[in-house]
Amino acid sequence: MKKLLNTLYVTTEGASLRKDGENLVAEVDNEQRARVPFHMLASVVVFGGTYLSPPLIEALAPRGITIVLLDRAGRFQARIEGPVSGNVLLRRAQYRVSEQPTDIVRSLVSAKVANQRTVLQRSLRDYSAEMAPEQRGRIEAVVDRLAGIIRRVGLTDLDVEVLRGAEGEAAHGYFSVFGSLVRVSDAEMQFNGRSRRPPRDAVNAVLSFIYVLLTHDCRSAAEAVGLDPAVGFLHRDRPDGRASRST
Repeated sequence: MKKLLNTLYVTTEGASLRKDGENLVAEVDNEQRARVPFHMLASVVVFGGTYLSPPLIEALAPRGITIVLLDRAGRFQARIEGPVSGNVLLRRAQYRVSEQPTDIVRSLVSAKVANQRTVLQRSLRDYSAEMAPEQRGRIEAVVDRLAGIIRRVGLTDLDVEVLRGAEGEAAHGYFSVFGSLVRVSDAEMQFNGRSRRPPRDAVNAVLSFIYVLLTHDCRSAAEAVGLDPAVGFLHRDRPDGRASRST
């Protein structure tokens, strides 16, 4: 059984990371803020102007501890990692399955839509009394719509393109009422639809930021077991080999 290790996120501007024995030490203004043993780490994610000492980089890479560099806005900049070992037989099996991914895509879409529906149902359960009737009605309508998509996705004669379309339809419905889930009255935290590259409001910025972190974790998990993170199932392969498209 694989032991799940930790990801260290360093968000403080001007922080300094260095090696001390078998530990990573984080300092701000020459004051130690954290000390983490290498054997507890799977990866390190740093934001903005964070200094990493060369001895630390040299220590992390051969241990399989990945370093991810993001800018101040959380956009991916670079990735530092040592040699990646892969099981060639496992990767060959992955490539074969990716040619006929219908069953896996169906499972992915079903799970994603079911989770979206669960989030909306929990919102109705916990905050229904605080919602205006019109707002509650919109969420209930999307919940019913997602239930229909789940039933449709379960049909065995749907091809991959239809399943991808169902995933997009579900996402459109989910985000059409996502603003009702934001329980903050601050005008700057209002959600008026999903936007990316760039996100046009604070909520979209938070969503995009979290997706960057999740993408890193998913890629690390795939590589840890020897899978190729650039080959996915739900999304089409891209010639640039972007691992963020793998699912």
